Amino acid sequence: MEQLTLNLKKQIIEVLNLKHLRPEDIVNDQPLFGDGLGLDSIDALELIVLLQQQYSIRLADPQEGPKIFKSVNTMAEYIKANQKP
Repeated sequence: MEQLTLNLKKQIIEVLNLKHLRPEDIVNDQPLFGDGLGLDSIDALELIVLLQQQYSIRLADPQEGPKIFKSVNTMAEYIKANQKP
């Protein structure tokens, strides 16, 4: 799980063009939106595409988005639970 969270941090930085951040700057349970990392709705779309392209996971229910993208930890848990072997 530790490797997955590190990979996610690197991918988030790359996909969202957050060049001012390093993976170690993002705390695993830090909120990604609002007062946390400060991401917005456009960033959420990019994260959905990231899940599809990197992990072959499609969101079945868009209403789950806020729960899944709450933090790096919640994203990693969702990937682990839904990724096909």
